Parts: sequence; C-alpha cells; structure tokens
Amino acid sequence: MLAHHGYTRQRIQKLAERLWAQVYPQTRPVDAILVSPPGDRVPYDQAQSLEYAPAKLGQEFGPLWATHWFRISATVPKEWVGKRVDLRWDSRSEATLWVAGKTLQGLNSESGWGKGATRREATLLKRAAGGERIDCQVEMACNRLFGGGGSDHDQSTPPFILDQCSLVVFDPEAWELYFDYHVLVDLENEQTKDLDKTWGGELMYELNRFANTCQPEDRSTWPAGREILKKLYTRTNGTVVHELSAIGHAHIDTAWLWPIGETWRKCMRTFSSALAYMDEYGDYRFSCSQAAQFEAMKRMNPDLYARMKAKVAAKQFIPVGGSWVEPDCNLPSGEALARQFLYGQRFFKQEFGAICREFWNPDVFGYNGQLPQLMRLSGITRFLTQKLSWNYFNKPKHHTFTWQGIDGSEVLAHFPPADTYNAEATVSQLRDNARNYKDNDRSRHSLMLFGYGDGGGGPQRRMIEVLRRAQDLQGLPRTQMRTSDEFFELLERDCTDRPVMVGELYFEFHRGTYTSQAATKRGNRLGELALHDAEFLSAVAARLGRGAYPTAELDRLWKLLLVNQFHDILPGSSITLVYEDTHRDHADIQASAALMREVGIAGVMGHSVSDPAHLFVPVNTIGFDRHEVAVKPDGSIAYVEAPSYGLGKATRCEDHVAVTKLPAGGYRLENVHLRADLGSDGTLRSLVEKSSGREALSGPGNVLELYDDHPTSYDAWDVDPFHLETRRACPPATSCTVAEQSIPVGSAHGREGALRVQVTFERAIGKASRMKQVVSLSANARRLDFHTEMDWHESHTFLKVAFPVNVRAMNATYEMQFGCVERPTHVNTPYDLAQYEVPGHRWADLSEHGFGVALLSDCKYGFSTAGDTMRLSLLRAPKHPDPQADMGRHVFSYALMPHALGWREAGVVAEASRFNAPIRWGKDGKDQHWVSYFATEDHRAGSHNLVLDTVKKAEDSTALVVRLYECHGARGTAKLRSALPITRARFADILEEGTQAAVVHDGVVEIPYTPFQIITVVLE
Repeated sequence: MLAHHGYTRQRIQKLAERLWAQVYPQTRPVDAILVSPPGDRVPYDQAQSLEYAPAKLGQEFGPLWATHWFRISATVPKEWVGKRVDLRWDSRSEATLWVAGKTLQGLNSESGWGKGATRREATLLKRAAGGERIDCQVEMACNRLFGGGGSDHDQSTPPFILDQCSLVVFDPEAWELYFDYHVLVDLENEQTKDLDKTWGGELMYELNRFANTCQPEDRSTWPAGREILKKLYTRTNGTVVHELSAIGHAHIDTAWLWPIGETWRKCMRTFSSALAYMDEYGDYRFSCSQAAQFEAMKRMNPDLYARMKAKVAAKQFIPVGGSWVEPDCNLPSGEALARQFLYGQRFFKQEFGAICREFWNPDVFGYNGQLPQLMRLSGITRFLTQKLSWNYFNKPKHHTFTWQGIDGSEVLAHFPPADTYNAEATVSQLRDNARNYKDNDRSRHSLMLFGYGDGGGGPQRRMIEVLRRAQDLQGLPRTQMRTSDEFFELLERDCTDRPVMVGELYFEFHRGTYTSQAATKRGNRLGELALHDAEFLSAVAARLGRGAYPTAELDRLWKLLLVNQFHDILPGSSITLVYEDTHRDHADIQASAALMREVGIAGVMGHSVSDPAHLFVPVNTIGFDRHEVAVKPDGSIAYVEAPSYGLGKATRCEDHVAVTKLPAGGYRLENVHLRADLGSDGTLRSLVEKSSGREALSGPGNVLELYDDHPTSYDAWDVDPFHLETRRACPPATSCTVAEQSIPVGSAHGREGALRVQVTFERAIGKASRMKQVVSLSANARRLDFHTEMDWHESHTFLKVAFPVNVRAMNATYEMQFGCVERPTHVNTPYDLAQYEVPGHRWADLSEHGFGVALLSDCKYGFSTAGDTMRLSLLRAPKHPDPQADMGRHVFSYALMPHALGWREAGVVAEASRFNAPIRWGKDGKDQHWVSYFATEDHRAGSHNLVLDTVKKAEDSTALVVRLYECHGARGTAKLRSALPITRARFADILEEGTQAAVVHDGVVEIPYTPFQIITVVLE
C-alpha cells in the first residue's frame, strides 16, 4: 500500500461500489401495471374515474407535458417479513407516488447535469408482515426536472419509457456501513488538494485495512470493518474550526422551462419527499421561500399542506423569504416589490403565526439599492443570495457584510461560500465552504443550501447521511443542520464588525433580461398602472360611501401580477408555454382593473357606470398636477388641467404647436418650450430648449441601431460586451407625413392653432421587420414623444435607439424603485466597464450644471450611456429557451426632455410619471369639476421631491393608506392634504403596522422625510 498510493486509492473507491450493491439486495416484479390515456395534469380525484389498460416495462409514453396515471398492485413475498419494502420506479420522467389518496413522495430519473437528482425508490412498508398485498398509484408527468430536455441548454424531447417498476428490499445495515465508509473515502481523496497529510495518511492506511477486512458480500465481516471506521470517526476537530450550518433547499422556479401549472406539481413532489425525510431524520431541516407555493399546496392538496404545517410547527419545514415569489429585483415597480412583501408576510403570519426575518432570493439578476429599506419596512433584517458569485468582471469581496440601502437602512447580508443554492453536500463542497469563505478574519460561520433546485427535487437522503457524519470530523467544517433563524442568530453574534456595502448590488451578467420578451414587460408595466388606478379610485369611492372596495378581486389580481414577476418570467428567460400563460394573465389584470377603475370613477362622481352623461371629465390618478393635451375616449383631443389625484377640467390653452417644412426635407415643430427639427429620414436633427436657448443634441438623435446579438451562453439572458462592436444604423425612413390635431371650431375651449402635431415615419428594419413611428409635440409640452409600432421578425439581433446629447457628465442618473441611482458614463475601472447595459425604470438623465436631457420610457428597462450618447434598448430576438421570443407586433413609446437647470429642479420624475400614466376620463352632466383628493406640498416652492405614489384601503380596516417616497435625496417636512376628512393619522410600515402618531392640523398631515425615505401613512 505504501508504495502504491494511486492503486490503493482506486481500490478503496471501488470497494464503495460493492458496498452499495448490498443496499437493495432483493427485488421482484409487481403483479400488475395499468395505465390511463394521456391527459392534461389530471388531478387525483378525477384520475379515479379514468379508463385503464395494461402497461408493460419498455413501453413508451407521451407526449411532452401529458400526464399518465398508473395503478400498481403487488404481493410482498412471505420471506420478506420484517424488512423494509420500497417501490422502485423509473419512467425517465418526473412522477409522484400516491398511496391511499395521499401524496407520498416524488420520483424522477435524470441524466446529464441532473443525474444526481434521480430518485427511484420510495418506502411502501417500513416493516413488512410478509404476504400482504400492496396497491398504489403513480402520477407520471411527461417532462423532466428541466422541462422537455435534460438541462437548461437541451430542450429536445427525450422518450419517456417505463424502465423499472418493482418491489425492492432496503437493508439499513448496509446503508449505514456504506455511508460510514463513503464519507471517509471522499475525505481521503482530499489529499490530492490540501488535506493535512498526517490525517490523510492515517485515512488511507485504515481504509486500506478496511478493504482487507470487510468483504461486502460476506456480512460476517461487517462488524470488524465497522470497528475500523468507528476509530476514524473519533478524530474530531480542534477548538478553532469553521462552523457550517446546513439547510435543505429546492429553489423551485415558479416557472422557467415548464409552465406554472407544472410548478405546483413539482412542489407536491418535492415537498412530499421532504416530509418523508423529516419523518426519518428528526434533525432534518428544509426551507421554502415562496408564499405562493405554500398557498398553491393549501388550495390543491390540503392533506399535503396539513402535513407541511405540522412540520412547520415542529421547526423542520422552514418558511423563509417573506415574499410572494422570489421576484426579479430590477424590473418590478417599488410598489410591486412592497406588495411582494405585504402578501408574503401576511400569508406567513396568518398561516404559521410568524413573519420571516430574511429575504431569501438566491437566483436573481441584480438587487436594487432600495431593497434594504423595503426589507426593514417588512420586518426583515437579513438577506441571502449567491448570484453575485457569477459576476464576470468583479467577484464579491465578502460573503458576510452589512448591506446599506440608498436611504441608509441596513441589513445583514450573507452569500453562502459554496457559491450555489444547489449544493450536493459532498465532502469536497463542505471543505469548499470553509476554504472559500472570504470573511474568516471576522467570522467562522457560514450557511450551505443543499438539495437539487430550479426544477425541484430537493435534497437526497445521501446528502443528509453525509451531513450527519460531518458534525465533528477532522478535516471538515463542524457541520450541523439548522434553521435559517438559528444560523443568522449565530452569525449576528459571531460577526459584529462587518464591512459595509452601500447601494445597488449590480449583477455583471444576464443584462439581456432588461429587454427580452418585450410584450411581457409592457404587460407588467400596464398591469402595475391599472392596479394603481383601480385602488385609488375604489378607495375614494368607498370612503365617500359610493361603493364597496373590491378587496377580493384586487387581491386576486395583485397575486397574479406578483407571480408573473418571478425572476424567470418577467426577465424573459422562460419557454413559450410560460409566456402564453403570462399574456393571458396580463390581459386579465388589465381588463379587470379597468372595469374596477370605471366603477370607481362613477362612484367618485356620484353615479353608476350606466347612467347617461355627455360630458367627459378628466381624472388624474397620479400625485402631480397636470396641464397637458390629452386624448378623450372618443378619439378627440383636449387641453386639460387636473390637480394631484383629482378631477379636473378641459380648458383653453394659450399655447399651440407650429409646424413648418424644412428646406432640406423634414419638418420643424415648435411650441412655447421646444423647437424640434425632424429629418425626412426619421432622425431628430435638432432639439432646442427655448428658455435657455440650448441645443440639446450633439449630433443626429433618434438614430435606430442594430447589433449582432450572439451571446456566448444563456441566449435570452445575456448581452455580451462584444455586441457593441457590431453597431450599424438602420436604413432611413421611406415615408414621412405630417398631421395636425386641433380642437374643433366652435368649441368652448377652442383657439386658433394646433394642440398637437404628429409626423409619421415608416421604414424597413433588419431583414424582415417594419416600423411605424409617430413623433409628436403637444401644446405646452416640455418633451418630444416617439410612439412606435413594430412588426419584428429578426434573429439574434438587438435594436436600440441613440441620442447624442450636448451634455458632459461623468455619471448618468437612472430611475429605480422609489428612487434613483447614478452610474458611470465612462470605463475607467472594471466596475465601470461591467455596466455597459443597465436597468432603469421610467427615465434616465444626463445633466451638467444648469442643463440636462432626460430620456423617458413607457415600458423599456434597458439603458446605456456612453460618453454623451444616451441609448434605450428596444427589442431583442433570442431563440432559447423560447424560439418565438419577441416575434410579432410591439407597441412602445419613449420621449426626449431637455431641461434648464438639473433634473430635480426640472421635474423629470413628475414628467416621467405623466408620460406613463394617461389621463383617465369620467362622464358627467357638468364640466366644472375641480377637486384634489390627495396632494403634497413642501415648504420649498415648486418642490416635487416627495412623491405620493399609492392610495389604497388598509388591509384590516376601513382606513386609507397612502405611500410616499422621497425621490431627490433631500430632507424636510411636507404637508399631505386631502379633500376627504382626516381626523387622525399614524405612520406605518409596509405591513401597515406601527403606532407612531402623525401631527394633524385642520385635516392636514405633517410628514417629515429624509433622503429616499419610503413613508406609509394610515389615514382615518
């Protein structure tokens, strides 16, 4: 042995295979297998009335996404008395074992990357009597953990073949001996890395002696072998060693390479398997981070959910996260993220008696700088992810740190040093946790999430066995299964001097997710706006006693929207089936919310929707006053004035838009604020802000650009930096026409001149696409609008629009949830270089002292600013995992707003809000409405920095809730006024808890604020 270490290592590793062969020593076929025809996720109750026919091993089933139910009957051999009997099942698919109407365990067979997730056996009898009959059912899903194929990159449909269906005997003594040996063999193999040679040498010597002593096929040799292993397990760690907490985990994507309907069955398979292991291992802990998945189990499988609740009470099944799903954190609005926590925490509190203390989001493509405040306001003080370990240019410097948001809120952040949420709990991974931990100087504690995720499955029994043997074994971190709370409490005590990271945690990967699946992103933005308006109007109508607040319907629609903000749905990285569901959900949200909005408007005005009326009344649903041209429901236009959150009126406009034809072709549009020259090719040749006399452009703007878009991996996810080297301008417009819109002659509010001028361009783009774009300027407008309709049929092509602006600045500012973030316009450092494509919401701005230009968007989220050129990403055309991604018709708008002074003083936030939220209209018999139901004012004249974002009814009372946020980075005191009576007010958190009284004078609420603060006020 001493002269042949390599041979010896191979010998002791080979012996493990012989030991494993003794774990299931006996098998026999079942008596009968019957199968149903294919169906569409047929539930258990309905499966009982299906027709069944004989099935056999080797038979192929399908098609993809179909469900087959199997009835299995078998007789236990009499000689198996006293033994544990398992079912062995392999259909090259996912499956669920049902016994006596109860979900017993998930079964699946995988190959390739997910091979280790295979789970073929499930316990039928813990102790057989011998000779008894067994009847059970298997629900076969014709898909695999990763959808149709074997991985996220392979979505070809493999055959689904019944390879195995038999009874097997499980030998617990062989199982224990195998894992006692297996862990030590893997540990010895660490000598090839950095295991202590003294300890490694003893391991090799003793394991070789075990191989000489113990013959797996001869049980009489097992006791002597166990004594050798027992001696090795007495070698424990010293006093100073890394301490590893482990928790089972499955990270079931709520949709990705499978539709949401299949996700709920993945949950049943995964959760039932976890419950089975909890019964077997009293120290086993398993976490689930999405309230929506718990709620689905409660609705679809009450028996399984009751067992889950019992294990929650026993502190084995651990709810974590506090959110409805694991949402994308770049694209949802601030209010949508607040609702993720509101609905998630309320569910956990109502169902399990406690809220979650950690935000658990390990697989998301970036984390905005308001998350720490949102967490704090939702009762959360801890944060967990590992995704930033994927960063391409700059790996995270810490695994444990304090994350400080843009407002100063702080949470404890931990990145598991295994750099995965799918750890397999191998000896090598256990050692990697200790070896890779970047904060050993401050802490000796870290967390490992073990179990197969994404497609579900969760931990395997072998992982639990390894962890049990790693509790205190020399060469391994001291390991214990713990709950999330138990781990974080240890970390809080152990690591008090933590480094601080401030602001956004930018993810240097998956930048294409800001743009992919554009229709889904537009549907999301429209859904957020529709629910916002429906809540405000319904709340006011209910407070006026003119209608019931539609709580149940709003809850339904919000949860539907939140589910579709899951981090593989909204970013655009799922399969076709997912987006068919999402488009249907978004249409439901918009239509249902629009109906509630109309009922709310009628209630506010004091009549029903069906009452006859002939005058249109403008309704303003945002927290900024409006003086603008708006389109009525009948298609005509009017100039309207409307106060914050109120009813306004059509009125006379003293401005108009002049249009002249340019000598070189194209048109000049001009109003009191702007002068714009449009070339006949569709470009913007000049844009002058008239109060300053400044030209906003440094070159032609509205330049449509195409880029080759072939990322090296993750097609729908990534936009690689080399795409910037392939830029080419689109061909010029082939037609250019102008139209003027005016108030009809004789109108009470008429005036000579156009209220709006539109120039329409049409052009071919790429190989097979066409664009129609209407560029418009309205009377009194401070922005130039570009309304675009696209028929898009490209492949691996990226479309952007570019505006070179006459501004020099080192940083550009981008709107984010409840605030803004500055990012570089240069590439001085690797951190700058990494941000060649960044997320933003309704606006981006480039300003120097005294002047700037803002680029506004109604549904696009990908921005970039290089030097003086601002770009908005419009469309992509990835082919995986959805070959039809982004193909077809698109509608979107963007606008350019030059401004004197800085973006704060110019009211960019207010203008972006107006651009995104059209004037709504009611009908009434009189046109002299003027009422502001909610408005804020600051001691500083003209200040627009405290944004009144949301008005809704309180969750548990008839009080009203308003949510505001400070958007400029300022502090001060504002006043909240309302046309509704306010007798008292209190400040609350996102969960609407809190008792701090607000000062109220004559119905006016005083609101002190600090930079980027999110403020919730409950009004009574």
